[in-house]
Amino acid sequence: MSVVEGALIPQHVPGDVASVPLSLRGPAPTRVVAGFGFWLFLLSDILIFAALFAAYAVLSGETAGGPTAAQLFDKRHVFMETACLLASSVTCGFGSLAAQRAERGATYFWLAVTFVLGVLFLRLEVSEFAGMVAAGAGPSHSAFLSAFFTLVGTHGLHVTVGLAWLVVMLLQVGTLGFQPMVGRRLFCFALFWHALDIVWVGVFTIVYLGAH
Repeated sequence: MSVVEGALIPQHVPGDVASVPLSLRGPAPTRVVAGFGFWLFLLSDILIFAALFAAYAVLSGETAGGPTAAQLFDKRHVFMETACLLASSVTCGFGSLAAQRAERGATYFWLAVTFVLGVLFLRLEVSEFAGMVAAGAGPSHSAFLSAFFTLVGTHGLHVTVGLAWLVVMLLQVGTLGFQPMVGRRLFCFALFWHALDIVWVGVFTIVYLGAH
């Protein structure tokens, strides 16, 4: 054995993993790799929304002589949307806790409530969009409306994808149980759903409450 090879072998008692430097411990566990990769995905998604927020901030005053945000937005309607989505984040958290305890009935219940609240949110959002289009305030009317529909519509698309993902997770819990793989996927779903809530808080604050 060469001196270099000897230097690369950590001096530790067999089985004493704690004494092995991190750089020499080999591949990270699957849960660590999956978690790290999903955090990178979330960060990239946040960057997309950051760009859309920036575009809306620049174009919010470009109404082309049409209706302004304050004239179009029904804050009572938006409060209902926000209540549904924030409540779904709470129920999603309860579902995650039930899954950690391997309580199948409670997991089904809380995730099903999360699904219903998500559907209600989408229904309210679609009705808002339909009302605006019917009033002649569609996305092609002005730069402001184009930015609005793109930002809020992109968030709604993410919620739609999240609901489809949730259905898949419920099916996996039913067929595979609470295997580590299913637990990791549920954890990633919960992160995704909570991230959508955080983005919506930004939409609610900047777009709706900041309407003028």
